[in-house]
Amino acid sequence: MHDVKQSPVAVFDSGVGGISVLQHIHALLPSEQLLYVADSKYAPYGNKSPAEIQARCVEISGFLIAKRAKAIVVACNTATAAAIDMMRERYTLPIIGMEPAVKPAATASKNGIIGVLATTGTLKSAQFAGLLESYGRNVKVVTQACVGLVECVERGELQAPATLQLVKKYCQPLLDEGADTIVLGCTHYPFVRPLIEQVVGERVSLIDTGAAVAKQLQKRLAALDLLTSDLQTGSVQFWTNSAAENARQVVESLWRQPAQVSLL
Repeated sequence: MHDVKQSPVAVFDSGVGGISVLQHIHALLPSEQLLYVADSKYAPYGNKSPAEIQARCVEISGFLIAKRAKAIVVACNTATAAAIDMMRERYTLPIIGMEPAVKPAATASKNGIIGVLATTGTLKSAQFAGLLESYGRNVKVVTQACVGLVECVERGELQAPATLQLVKKYCQPLLDEGADTIVLGCTHYPFVRPLIEQVVGERVSLIDTGAAVAKQLQKRLAALDLLTSDLQTGSVQFWTNSAAENARQVVESLWRQPAQVSLL
């Protein structure tokens, strides 16, 4: 009989951004086998309709469930906002989503002004509106849609001058409003964190949600008695449907070690 505990945890994103979340999961749960799908062909999700995003989530979930995934992490803020409720109704396995860290940012902020860098899709979503309603009452929240930044990360251009220009353009309005804490509201953005730090300076705190998602996954797996009993380091497998010739190299450069990358 197949022991579900030994089954892998699956993670997917509109592209390679969710690898930032995968790193947190691998660090916290090193023995778990991990599967990762980069839906790069359809990135970014930020400009797609909810129906299109839901269709992608169903297709990818089907692929991952066929690989015996015991849990799915939707490592994309836009996909979480558009599709997580539908996915939870449709599938019985645990589905963990993302949300921009408005609550921890509100706690961390000293002056009560927080900035949120995110995609248009996340900022327009009802889920984000709900977050602001819940946690943004006593703070001023300044949002900035970062058009084109996901694509820079997808191309692996983490230090390129053009990427730095975009970061400057998007951070400046938040700084002008006096934000002392900035939420990285898209899983791609931690990969350009060094550029963001360079632009905003050390007095501004940056909040990334990956660690919180890894902890939530651990909690859910423990509650359902699904944590692996294996002690050795779990394998990590990647799939991408990117048309770029350097798709595999981009995955490896973000994962920061040799990776098993297959084309979808």
